[in-house]
Order: sequence, then structure tokens, then C-alpha cells
Amino acid sequence: MLRRWGLLAALAPIGVASLLYVVIVRGFVDSAGDHQLGWPLLGVLPTLVFGMWLLTVSSAPSAVFIAVAATSMAVGSACETLVLTNVGLIQEPWFPLFNMIGLTADAVSTAAFLAMFATYPTGTLERRWQRIAVVLIWVPVAVGPLTVLTTPHVVMQPYIGISGDAVPNPFAVPWLEWAAPAMHYLIYQPWPSVVLGLAVLYSRAIFGAVEVRARMRVMTWVVTVSLVSFILWTVTPPLWITSVIVFASLIAMPLAAIHGIFRYGAFDIAPGDRGRLVARSSGLLITVLYGIAVATPGVLLADNMTIVGAVLLTTLLAVCLLPLRAWLQRWIQRTVFGDRDRQLMLLSELGSRLEQSVEPGDLLTRLAVAVRTGLDASWVRIFLAGPDGSFAASPAGVAGDARGAAVASCDLERADETLGRIEVGPRRRGDYSDAERSLLRTVASQAAASVANVRLSARLAEQLIDLTASRERLVAAQDDERKRLERDLHDGIQQNVVAQIAGLRLARNRLQRGQLTADELAALQDQARETLTDLRELAHGIHPPVLSDNGLVAAIESSVGKFPIPLTVDADDHLRAERFPEDVETTAYYVVREALANTAKHANASLASVQLVQDDGHLRIAISDDGCGMGGPAPVSSGGLANIRDRVAALRGSVNVMDNDPSGTRVVVELPVQRGVDRVG
Repeated sequence: MLRRWGLLAALAPIGVASLLYVVIVRGFVDSAGDHQLGWPLLGVLPTLVFGMWLLTVSSAPSAVFIAVAATSMAVGSACETLVLTNVGLIQEPWFPLFNMIGLTADAVSTAAFLAMFATYPTGTLERRWQRIAVVLIWVPVAVGPLTVLTTPHVVMQPYIGISGDAVPNPFAVPWLEWAAPAMHYLIYQPWPSVVLGLAVLYSRAIFGAVEVRARMRVMTWVVTVSLVSFILWTVTPPLWITSVIVFASLIAMPLAAIHGIFRYGAFDIAPGDRGRLVARSSGLLITVLYGIAVATPGVLLADNMTIVGAVLLTTLLAVCLLPLRAWLQRWIQRTVFGDRDRQLMLLSELGSRLEQSVEPGDLLTRLAVAVRTGLDASWVRIFLAGPDGSFAASPAGVAGDARGAAVASCDLERADETLGRIEVGPRRRGDYSDAERSLLRTVASQAAASVANVRLSARLAEQLIDLTASRERLVAAQDDERKRLERDLHDGIQQNVVAQIAGLRLARNRLQRGQLTADELAALQDQARETLTDLRELAHGIHPPVLSDNGLVAAIESSVGKFPIPLTVDADDHLRAERFPEDVETTAYYVVREALANTAKHANASLASVQLVQDDGHLRIAISDDGCGMGGPAPVSSGGLANIRDRVAALRGSVNVMDNDPSGTRVVVELPVQRGVDRVG
């Protein structure tokens, strides 16, 4: 932190002062002829602004390289301007020392740019030879002091266009003059350093790891175009199109670096910091780019135009480029934060849409459409979770052509319950930003409450329907039971009573005639006993006496001998001694009897069992068999299971029907028993 702010405090004043000097001298003091403002304004200024901004947000070596290179470019340009506007200075005895500053600045600029290109985007290298090559890139930085010590004449900057061969160098050391040719070909000429830097750059861009190649792709293309344009600018006659390409490639370097920051986190700028940093500095960057774009034609064509024409051209461009500036502002904001306006509109409309929706399917469809519009997603699908937390196989709400794997998802959670999940497909343009993923979580949290309310309403409506159906089934069951009792009384007991009345009448007549025997009276007594037995069996079928006298487990075990297949009853001694409320025991006995009746009739089982457990205020009854199983979902609207559900639901219990392991059916019933417990003894 201190290092980068220290570098900023040292480099920014030097770079800004040098650049201001160049612009003032070339543009205002010595404006006659070719002012050559294109290089300082279109070449140095964008890089200097970007390099100084980069120092405020990153301490990566690549960021330092850009800042150093831009500052050195400004210093070198200032030295060149000073010499060109004051040619007589080269005759001054101190000029070789001043010239050393210009030579060093040019060498530092070249080396820093090459180091930045070679180590882009993080400033670190993967291989040892690459690190050695980058160190050797900096060797030409010593060109200034070495030429002053070894060369008997002044060595001028190569782009000034003035030869220093005739200017003596009083600071040269005579016994070091033998090294002057070596300094010239090995250090003064930058080509060996350029070759080393480009070798590292292209080796990483072509043969590096996949991630390294992806991060360097854009910058490598920009460097290649810039290199070709500089070669053309040097070896071909002056053309305005060549100058435009050179300056465009220089402006493209900061843009390529910004692209690396947004896309790959270049210069060690963390993804979480990009939005904050862009919000802080996007205005400055856009203003600089806008000013450069407005000034470029006037600067490049000023030598061929009048002042009035240049002013009119610049003014026209300033007006025409205003929409482009606004678009650039929106593009940067959208790139970093996503489409915030559309997202805010999504949040504002989401509430009203959810308030209007009362049906779960309609609400989820509206929610999917709103999320798709707000995130610019190709498709959105919403799954609901079941009571066990698992998601449904098919989505309950869909927007767009939902196919393939989801790119992002967020659960709909309410308290500790997971209600569903929102899945979004690929974004129609680009990738989802962190802000858009955060928006998805916000939308999910808002929608979860509405989804929970609608699900609760739907559940209550479903329970109301079930309750109504249960009442109808209970009424029908009571009517069937009444008819069964009437049929049993009419066809059984009533016939026996009629036969007994007829027998008694016959016995009275025979008694009057003195013909009645004791055997006839004994037969009448047997008939009366059979009628009493039938009445007891009829009553036992509704509520056996053993259930009232000895409890639930004893009542179930009393029917073991009458069950057509082997039946086992599993209950601990504590439960055998436990007495439950009468309605609980009656319902539990009914459930066991009905479930075992179904097993005997339909299961084709060879073994059945009843297990009773009391736990956490509930009586848990499991009736299992090894038969053929249900062969599908259990019927819920009719039949014995529906009757069991109705009876259990009346006591706020639950019924689950599942497959038994390894075969058969398992019916598990839970009844609350907290309303009172009596113990025997």
C-alpha cells in the first residue's frame, strides 16, 4: 500500500510536469509549423493517466511497469522538446549530463513497456528463462551513464534527428573509450531488449497454460498491431493513416488492460474490488477517452487546416460524440454492475407481480419471467421442494426455452425450510456479474415469502377438500355399518329369535297337552344361548371386550390365532402396560384390523407383523407384510386405506404407506397420545 502510493507521489508530478511542458511549448510557445502534439496527447497522455490510476488500485509489478513507462515517455518527450526548441543547448558543457536524462528516460520507457508486456497481467512468470530474459531487458537502462563515460562525443536520443558526433563530451574517460562501440551496439540499440521481451510475450501467449493464453490473448494482439504500426511509422514515408494506427494502438493498450481487469482480474485486482474501483474512477477514464477522441482529428490535421477549421471540427466532434460518451458510461456500469436500471425495475415490479398472483403456478411463472427479464437470461426455471426437501422432477415455473444445465441457481428458503430453487440458464450477452448473482439472491429471498404464503394457502385448500371428502366417507361408512348391522340382525339374530318364539309357542301347546319333554326345553335353551353368542360376536366386531379390559396390545394379540397367516406382535413390556385414551385405542385397533384385513385379502403374503412403539408423545404403529406390495401409489380417495387416513386424521395423526424391505407393504401410523395416559395397576 505505502509502496504504490509512494510511487504515485514520485512519478505523478514528474510525468504531469513533463507532459504540461511539452504541450505548452509545442502548442502555445512554439506553435509555428509542425507542433507534433499527436505524440504527447494521443500517445503519452492516455498511458500516463491509466498508469497513475493503476497505481492507486494495484501494487502488482505490471501496474508499476506501466506507470514507470508512461512517466519515462513524458520525461523523454520533454527532453526532446527542450532540445528541439533550444538547439544551442547542445554546445553547453553540461549538455552531456542533461542528455543522459533523455537517453535514460527512453531506455527506461522501452524496458518498462517490454517488461509489462512480457509479464502481463500479474507481473509474475512461469519459467526461469523467462525471468532471466525480463531481467536482461533492463540492461539498456544503463545506456545514459555508460555513453557519458565511454563516448568522446555526445550520443543524442535517436528520435531527435540531431547528430551529436561533432559535440565533444568532456566527461568521457579516455581509458574507457575502447568500450564505446560495445555500448553503441549492445546497449544503445534497443533491438536485443525488444527481441527478448517479445520472445517471452509470444512464448507465453502461444505455448503457455490455457489460462495464461486466455488472459494474454487481447493484449498480445494489441502489442502485435502496435509493433507493426511502429515499424511502418519508422521505415515508410510519413502518412496520416500510419500515425492514426500508431496512436490507436497506443490508446488500445489501456483499453486492453481494462478488459483484462474486468474479465480476468488483471493486475491482481480482486473481483470484489472492481465495481468499487470502477465506480470511483470511471468518470475520469471516460472523460480522458472522450477528450482524446475529440482532440485527435484536430491534433492530427492541424497542420493542414486553419485555426477556425480545427476549432469547428473539434466542436462538431464534441457534440457528435456525446451519445457515445453516455453509451460508454452505461457500458462500463453494465459490465461491472450489470444492467442496474433494469434490475431496479425488476425489484420494483416483482412485488406488484407477486401481490397479484394467488395461484402457485401463476406466481412461479410470473417470477420466472421477471427474473429472466431482469438478468437477461436465456431461460429460467423454478422447482418446488416436497415435504422431504427433495425437488420435483419437472419445474413449476418456466420462462424461455429451458434446456441444458443451469449456470446459476439460488434456493427459495423460508426460515429453515427450503421451498424451491431458481435455476437460470446462460446469459444472452456475456456472463453474469457478481452484482447480478447478488440480485438473484435478493429476488429469491423476496419471492420465498410469497411462495410460502401461496403454498400454505394451497395446502389449506387441499386439506379443506380432503376434510370434505373425509366427512362424506365417514357418513357413508356409518351408513354402511348401520346397514350391515341391520342385515346381520335381520338375517341372523332376528331369524333365530323368530324360531325361538315359534318353538316356545309349540312348547306351550305341548305343555297344555302334557306332551312337553325335557329335551325339547333343553333345545330351546340351546337356541337362546346361540342367539346370545351371536349378539356378543356382533358387539365384539365393533369394540372387543379385551380392548376395554386389557388394552391395545392384548386386543391385537387376541386376534393372532384367527389371522389366516402367521402374525407376530412386537411391543415392549412398558407399552403393554400402557393405557391410552379410549379414542386412541379404538382408532389404533381399527387401523390394525383394517390393515391386516387388506393384507389377508390382497397382499398374498406368507408373514405379517405389527410393531408398536411409543416415542416423543406419539404412538407409532407399523403393520408390515412380505406380500406382493402395492404395485403403485396407495389409493387416497377410497378403500380401506382411505378409511384409515380418515380415522387417523380425526386425531391429528399421520399415515405413510411405503414398500417393505425386501418385499411387501409397510403401513406406518402415528397417533398423538399426550391428552392423558392411564396406567394399569
